[in-house]
Amino acid sequence: MTPASRPHLEVAEIVRAAGARYQQTHALTLSRQQRRVLSAIARCRTAALGGHVEACERCDHHRLAYNSCRNRHCPKCQSLAKAQWLAARQADLLPVPYFHVVFTLPHELAPIAYHNPRVVYSLLFRAAAATLQTLAADSHHLGAQLGFLAILHTWGQTLLYHPHLHCIVPGGGLAPDGSRWIACRPGFFLPVRVLSRLFRRLFLAALQEAFARQQLHFFADVAHLADPQAFARYLAPLQRREWVVYAKAPFGGAAQVLDYLARYTHRVAISNARLVALTPETVTFHSRDSRHHDKRKRMTLSHEEFLRRLLLHVLPVGFQRIRYYGFLSHSRRPKHLAHCRFLLGVAPTPVPPIVARLDYRTHYAQLTGRSLVRCPACGQGEMRFVALLPPGSPRAALQDTS
Repeated sequence: MTPASRPHLEVAEIVRAAGARYQQTHALTLSRQQRRVLSAIARCRTAALGGHVEACERCDHHRLAYNSCRNRHCPKCQSLAKAQWLAARQADLLPVPYFHVVFTLPHELAPIAYHNPRVVYSLLFRAAAATLQTLAADSHHLGAQLGFLAILHTWGQTLLYHPHLHCIVPGGGLAPDGSRWIACRPGFFLPVRVLSRLFRRLFLAALQEAFARQQLHFFADVAHLADPQAFARYLAPLQRREWVVYAKAPFGGAAQVLDYLARYTHRVAISNARLVALTPETVTFHSRDSRHHDKRKRMTLSHEEFLRRLLLHVLPVGFQRIRYYGFLSHSRRPKHLAHCRFLLGVAPTPVPPIVARLDYRTHYAQLTGRSLVRCPACGQGEMRFVALLPPGSPRAALQDTS
């Protein structure tokens, strides 16, 4: 990232300004993973992680390039991972309409999810996938086997806890015997109300089963739900309420699908670009108000409240937030996609070759279109490695432009 395009304010600055105090105040409630995330964000691309010095071969320009933390919750560490993932997904797209289906948990389940993230997030994936596959397989609706991907998000625009699942689904699927491609009706995928009610039933049944198996734990304001009768009473109203499931209009084509995926797959709770101001006491950032046609607003929070909301969205260690189902599942994807293209009468999409040990800077330029090799000062020479900076080296009087 060049100095001109670097955000004027970063989440890392907020963490460095208030993170230590926050950890002291909440020492008894922060998880080890939350502490690790704060530490990674604060240290990312600083002397604490080490790096190297580069110099232009033609002019006298020098640049510090500090190492990245590579934590998936860090706003600065997603661009290359996202570009690599998108390059691989290009080969998966079919020449059919794609639909965006969103499954949202009712707000009453948010505290249960927060205290049991691995269990509840897994149930969310399982129930949403089963809902789509069950209804699509029904001959009264589509009568086909789907292939789709699902992406977990846990935040809203104001950083409050809001677990929901984004699913990207082709508008059709394979016939049960694999003999033909069955397309959905133009502009219509599956009935939303039926999706909502089946999702509600499947999720609540799975949640009750997890409770019976003592897989759920309850603390603080929901500690009383450990009692079976209290838990049953708590869920009873949710069994009658309509749950929020919606399907957006189909994308215009493969390019729009990729554009959407680029914005949603590797997103973190808040990007540096949304930050507006940092004062000794507060943080201000942009948000969109969905209740007023996505009107752009500004929200100001104390340091403590900002960090509290940020840490609501730390995922369990090793938890996969992007998952694939049906003919897009990992074990069957190449064979089934080839068969889908054959049935649709289109040529196979060439898979980009994997170049072993490709130089990082070359790989970055190929995937993002931004050069880390060309000198940002003279625009003519190439930046060359001149010195290694081990972790903890004293910060040099040069700007990090990695």
